[in-house]
Parts: sequence; structure tokens; C-alpha cells
Amino acid sequence: MKTIAKFLSKRFLFSAESISFHIHNFKGFTDSVGKPFFFSLFFFFISLNTFSSNILIPMDDNTQTDHLKAYGITYYALEQNLEVRWLLNYRGGSFLISDTEELQKECMVRGVSFEVISDAKTLEILEEIESPSRNMENVVLEKAPKIAVYSPGDAQPWDDAVTMVLTYAEIPYEVIYDREVLDDALVLYDWLHLHHEDFTGQYGKFYRAFRTTPWYINEKKEAEALAESLGYSKVSEQKLDVALNIRDYVIGGGFMFAMCSATDSFDIALAAEGVDIAEPMFDGDPSEPAYQSKIDFNKTFAFTDFILERSPMVYEFSSIDMTEKRQIPQESDYFTLMDFSAKWDVVPTMLTQNHTRLVKGFMGQTTAYNPKNIKANVLIMGESKLNGEARYIHGVKGKGFFTFYGGHDPEDYQHRVGDPKTELSLHPNSPGYRVILNNVLFPAAKKKPQKT
Repeated sequence: MKTIAKFLSKRFLFSAESISFHIHNFKGFTDSVGKPFFFSLFFFFISLNTFSSNILIPMDDNTQTDHLKAYGITYYALEQNLEVRWLLNYRGGSFLISDTEELQKECMVRGVSFEVISDAKTLEILEEIESPSRNMENVVLEKAPKIAVYSPGDAQPWDDAVTMVLTYAEIPYEVIYDREVLDDALVLYDWLHLHHEDFTGQYGKFYRAFRTTPWYINEKKEAEALAESLGYSKVSEQKLDVALNIRDYVIGGGFMFAMCSATDSFDIALAAEGVDIAEPMFDGDPSEPAYQSKIDFNKTFAFTDFILERSPMVYEFSSIDMTEKRQIPQESDYFTLMDFSAKWDVVPTMLTQNHTRLVKGFMGQTTAYNPKNIKANVLIMGESKLNGEARYIHGVKGKGFFTFYGGHDPEDYQHRVGDPKTELSLHPNSPGYRVILNNVLFPAAKKKPQKT
């Protein structure tokens, strides 16, 4: 009976436990001609082969017309409670979804390439993926994760690559900020993205270039007013508590994704807990003498042994970032996504799914990470060997996960304040943006026992 259940679960994408339950309940009955009923049930399932079908959303380079919207289609299918499987390393990380007329229409409306395949073809694909000789894996996606974007309320969607691609892919999200985080609202969400934030309370270290501009003066006033309304005398103290709440969210099982300055400034804030590292123009009083010696690297997620940048006139937080150390011309600026064993290293394989391993480089306040400042237990998933830098890293913290991605906008090489927004309709197959969307679907995956 277990063999039949396993066969049917593979062939028809039902759960083996569910099929075993039904066979067990009916095995004592007989049909109208006296045969055991569960044998009739078995042949009934076999007869479904003629009628059943699935939708394959190919994610390879040659077939998919809009890779980014394909993630939105997959999210839509999860919202509709359809059977969804992520076929890791199969045609660029394709998606296999149970077929419905509504889903086909949605694909056509959004301009996403799809193929209707028979159940026999589905079984053939799944058997290929199961083969020990193929570096592939079949991952069940269980539910549409509830997404939060940590961002100021007045930020425009084009200020942040994640909000842009979520909007373009038609994946819903909610915006939260300091007040909500401090009110423990994070427990309502499965996935959290950190907008380009400065968790150290130094206002992005924009002081030298923008301290006299109206937008900088206004943002500083608004930040100070918010801190005061929340009961803090300093913005740096408020941002530290926000960072600590986010830390606890991840430790408790949350998924956190951050880009650009939100990555290193988050870790710096944790490491500097209880230490004043801000100069007077930021918080009204001097920083602590010899504060570098008081930094606790045991408190960070990803980075260690970094040297803080003390000068407020330098647009940099610490030695973590490689921006000022880069000597790469734009035409040569690429990074490589690492290859992992899909069957043994499922998580990094999910997070690096793409139709190419070579991704165009792009800059930001925090562009890339110095490998010397990355903890040994943190996984480098994307790197530029030309400049000896890590671009994309991942780790485990408590029961949760975090991913840091260097740079500001994957399709805007050197994004500057005031630059026009990126039109993602011009970049529907962007490998750099696919990296972001891998992280969005990551919490939807059914958890498997660790093999290592």
C-alpha cells in the first residue's frame, strides 16, 4: 500500500500521506463486482493520466520572455492554493504548477511564457530531477509568504530595488517602519526587507556632500522628531532598538533580506550596542574615546574584525565595504553566482537560481564586502574574483535566515541621488533582479531535514 501511495504521489503530485489515508479507509470495501475497492481506486488514479496536466514556467535564457513577472505568477499560484514546485537547476530554475484556466489567462495577461505539459511529461521531468547524477532538486512551495518592507513612509518605490521589483512582478507587500517594528509588528510577517537604511544614526553619512541641501536637513529633522515621539533622546538609540528587534525577529525564525547600506550599518549597530560612535553633528555630543576597542563582533550577523570610519566627512561606514577599493571598469564589472549541490545544499541553490551564472555588477554606498571581514560561518554565494570581493552572502541566525546583497540597483550601475527610476519593463530578464526574487520565494519552500 505504501508503494502505491508513493507512486501516486509522484505521478499526480498528491501527498503520499493523503493517498495512504484514503487507501487505508477504503481497503476493506469492495466494488460492485467484488474486487477490493482500493484496487479500483488505484486504477481510477491511473486513468487520470489521460486528463491531467500541469503548467511549466520555464526560466531558461531562451524561452522565458519575462523572468521577473514569472515570480509574480508563482506567487499568485501560491495565493490560489495551487500545487507549486520549484525545479532547482532545471531550465534555469523553472516552476511547475497545477494547471488551471485562470492561471493560463494570468500568464498571458502578464506576458509570462508557459508550457502546458501532460502528466506523463511531468513524471518524466521529476524522474530526471530525482536522478542522483543530475544536480537538480524538486522543492515544494507551500504558501505565499507575507512580505514587509522596512522603509520610510515617504520613500518612493523607485528609491529601492526591492520595492521596484515587487511592484513590477505584482507581488504584494506592506511597508512598515520604526514605530511598527518597536511595536512588535514583525511577528505578522514571513519575510522582511530592509530598505537602504542607516542603523547607526549617522544619516547615511551624507554629511559632507549634502548637509546644506533641503532634503538632508528635512530628513534629519523628521528622524529626530520620530525618535522624540517614540521616547528617545537620540536617533542612534532608537535605531539600535529597531536593529535589536529585527535581530530577535530573525533569531525567532524570520527571513531577512537587506541591500546596500542596510547590510553593514545593521551589523555595525549591533556590534556597537552601548557604545557612542556618532560625532556631534549627528547626535549632539562627541563619540566615545577609543570606541573601536569597545566593538563586540560576537553580536553581529555576518561581519567581524572591521574598522569603523570615524570621520564624518568620509562617505563610508567601515572597512567592510569595498567601494573605495574597487579598480574595475564598468564594462568588466561582473560577479559570479556560485554553484551548489542542489540535493545537499538546497537553500543556497534556491537563492542562486538564474538563467546565467554571470551577473552585471552595480554600485551603491555599500557595493561589496571584504572577504576578510566576513565570518567563517557565513556563505558567500556571489563573488567577483577580479576585485577579490563578495557580492552576495547568506547565513543562519538562530531559527532564521539572513541574506545580504551589495549595491543599490542591479540595472543602474552607479545610482546617484536624484537619478531617474529604473524602468523594469526594459529589463524583464534581469539576472541581478532575479537574485532578489529568489529571496522573496525562499520562505515559501517546504522545509526539509538537513542532510549535513
